[in-house]
Amino acid sequence: MGSRDEAAIRALIDRWTKAAHEKNVDGVMSIYQRGQSLVAYDLVPPLQYKGWDAYRDDYKAFFGQYDGPIEFEFRDLVIAAGATFGYSHALQRVSGTLKGGQKAAFWLRVTDVYRKIGGQWRVVHEHVSVPTNLETGKAELNLTP
Repeated sequence: MGSRDEAAIRALIDRWTKAAHEKNVDGVMSIYQRGQSLVAYDLVPPLQYKGWDAYRDDYKAFFGQYDGPIEFEFRDLVIAAGATFGYSHALQRVSGTLKGGQKAAFWLRVTDVYRKIGGQWRVVHEHVSVPTNLETGKAELNLTP
Protein backbone atom coordinates (compact mmCIF):
# COMPACT_ATOMS: atom_id res chain seq x y z
CA MET A 1 0.00 0.00 0.00
CA GLY A 2 1.03 3.60 0.39
CA SER A 3 3.59 4.76 -2.11
CA ARG A 4 2.98 1.86 -4.54
CA ASP A 5 -0.76 2.58 -4.63
CA GLU A 6 -0.12 6.31 -4.87
CA ALA A 7 2.20 5.62 -7.82
CA ALA A 8 -0.54 3.54 -9.46
CA ILE A 9 -2.99 6.43 -9.05
CA ARG A 10 -0.42 8.87 -10.44
CA ALA A 11 -0.07 6.55 -13.46
CA LEU A 12 -3.85 6.75 -13.97
CA ILE A 13 -3.68 10.55 -13.88
CA ASP A 14 -0.82 10.50 -16.38
CA ARG A 15 -2.79 8.16 -18.65
CA TRP A 16 -5.84 10.44 -18.40
CA THR A 17 -3.71 13.50 -19.21
CA LYS A 18 -2.24 11.93 -22.35
CA ALA A 19 -5.63 10.68 -23.56
CA ALA A 20 -7.36 14.00 -22.82
CA HIS A 21 -4.61 15.91 -24.65
CA GLU A 22 -5.35 13.74 -27.68
CA LYS A 23 -9.15 14.02 -27.14
CA ASN A 24 -9.27 10.21 -26.92
CA VAL A 25 -12.59 9.54 -25.18
CA ASP A 26 -11.98 5.81 -24.77
CA GLY A 27 -8.55 6.45 -23.24
CA VAL A 28 -9.98 9.03 -20.85
CA MET A 29 -12.84 6.80 -19.79
CA SER A 30 -10.51 3.85 -19.13
CA ILE A 31 -9.68 5.28 -15.68
CA TYR A 32 -13.31 5.49 -14.52
CA GLN A 33 -15.43 2.75 -12.96
CA ARG A 34 -17.86 1.38 -15.53
CA GLY A 35 -21.54 1.21 -14.75
CA GLN A 36 -23.97 3.31 -12.79
CA SER A 37 -21.86 3.67 -9.64
CA LEU A 38 -19.73 6.44 -11.18
CA VAL A 39 -20.89 9.92 -10.11
CA ALA A 40 -19.31 13.08 -11.49
CA TYR A 41 -19.86 16.77 -10.78
CA ASP A 42 -18.61 18.75 -13.77
CA LEU A 43 -18.57 22.43 -14.71
CA VAL A 44 -21.49 22.18 -17.10
CA PRO A 45 -25.08 21.00 -16.52
CA PRO A 46 -26.60 18.75 -15.44
CA LEU A 47 -26.07 19.04 -11.69
CA GLN A 48 -24.52 15.57 -11.68
CA TYR A 49 -23.59 12.85 -14.13
CA LYS A 50 -24.73 9.42 -13.00
CA GLY A 51 -23.01 6.52 -14.65
CA TRP A 52 -20.13 5.88 -16.99
CA ASP A 53 -22.17 6.37 -20.18
CA ALA A 54 -23.44 9.79 -19.12
CA TYR A 55 -19.94 10.98 -18.22
CA ARG A 56 -18.56 9.61 -21.49
CA ASP A 57 -21.11 11.74 -23.38
CA ASP A 58 -19.97 14.78 -21.38
CA TYR A 59 -16.36 14.20 -22.44
CA LYS A 60 -17.39 13.80 -26.09
CA ALA A 61 -19.16 17.17 -25.94
CA PHE A 62 -16.19 18.81 -24.18
CA PHE A 63 -13.65 17.54 -26.71
CA GLY A 64 -15.95 18.57 -29.57
CA GLN A 65 -15.60 22.22 -28.52
CA TYR A 66 -11.88 22.30 -29.35
CA ASP A 67 -9.80 22.31 -32.52
CA GLY A 68 -6.60 20.36 -32.11
CA PRO A 69 -5.13 19.04 -28.87
CA ILE A 70 -5.98 20.33 -25.41
CA GLU A 71 -3.25 21.07 -22.89
CA PHE A 72 -3.58 20.09 -19.22
CA GLU A 73 -1.30 21.19 -16.40
CA PHE A 74 -1.60 20.08 -12.76
CA ARG A 75 -0.50 22.15 -9.78
CA ASP A 76 -0.40 21.20 -6.13
CA LEU A 77 -1.34 17.58 -6.88
CA VAL A 78 -1.93 15.55 -3.73
CA ILE A 79 -2.50 11.78 -3.86
CA ALA A 80 -3.27 9.48 -0.94
CA ALA A 81 -4.26 5.83 -0.93
CA GLY A 82 -5.29 3.22 1.60
CA ALA A 83 -6.03 -0.46 1.08
CA THR A 84 -9.15 0.02 -1.07
CA PHE A 85 -9.83 3.78 -1.35
CA GLY A 86 -7.74 6.75 -2.41
CA TYR A 87 -8.14 10.32 -3.47
CA SER A 88 -6.39 13.08 -5.34
CA HIS A 89 -6.92 16.79 -5.59
CA ALA A 90 -5.22 19.46 -7.63
CA LEU A 91 -5.52 22.69 -9.49
CA GLN A 92 -5.70 21.97 -13.20
CA ARG A 93 -5.10 24.37 -16.08
CA VAL A 94 -6.96 23.65 -19.29
CA SER A 95 -5.92 25.44 -22.48
CA GLY A 96 -6.49 25.07 -26.17
CA THR A 97 -8.12 26.55 -29.25
CA LEU A 98 -11.90 26.48 -29.41
CA LYS A 99 -13.77 25.84 -32.66
CA GLY A 100 -13.80 29.20 -34.41
CA GLY A 101 -10.22 30.00 -33.39
CA GLN A 102 -10.65 31.55 -29.92
CA LYS A 103 -7.89 30.65 -27.45
CA ALA A 104 -9.15 29.46 -24.05
CA ALA A 105 -7.23 28.93 -20.82
CA PHE A 106 -8.54 28.61 -17.29
CA TRP A 107 -7.81 26.95 -13.95
CA LEU A 108 -10.11 24.36 -12.34
CA ARG A 109 -10.24 22.53 -9.04
CA VAL A 110 -10.37 18.74 -9.45
CA THR A 111 -10.94 16.11 -6.77
CA ASP A 112 -11.14 12.40 -7.54
CA VAL A 113 -12.07 9.46 -5.32
CA TYR A 114 -10.56 6.11 -6.31
CA ARG A 115 -11.56 2.60 -5.38
CA LYS A 116 -9.44 -0.49 -5.86
CA ILE A 117 -11.61 -2.99 -7.70
CA GLY A 118 -10.19 -6.35 -8.74
CA GLY A 119 -6.71 -5.06 -7.94
CA GLN A 120 -7.09 -2.01 -10.22
CA TRP A 121 -7.65 1.60 -9.18
CA ARG A 122 -10.64 3.31 -10.79
CA VAL A 123 -12.22 6.75 -10.32
CA VAL A 124 -15.64 6.30 -8.70
CA HIS A 125 -16.34 9.99 -8.07
CA GLU A 126 -15.03 13.14 -9.72
CA HIS A 127 -15.67 16.74 -8.74
CA VAL A 128 -14.60 19.57 -11.06
CA SER A 129 -15.33 23.17 -10.10
CA VAL A 130 -14.38 26.83 -10.39
CA PRO A 131 -15.01 29.55 -7.83
CA THR A 132 -18.19 31.58 -8.37
CA ASN A 133 -18.67 35.25 -7.66
CA LEU A 134 -21.85 35.17 -5.59
CA GLU A 135 -22.64 38.83 -6.32
CA THR A 136 -22.67 38.34 -10.09
CA GLY A 137 -23.52 34.65 -10.18
CA LYS A 138 -20.71 34.10 -12.69
CA ALA A 139 -17.78 31.70 -12.68
CA GLU A 140 -14.38 33.24 -11.94
CA LEU A 141 -12.31 31.87 -14.82
CA ASN A 142 -9.50 34.45 -14.53
CA LEU A 143 -8.07 33.21 -11.22
CA THR A 144 -4.58 31.75 -11.18
CA PRO A 145 -2.62 29.94 -8.47
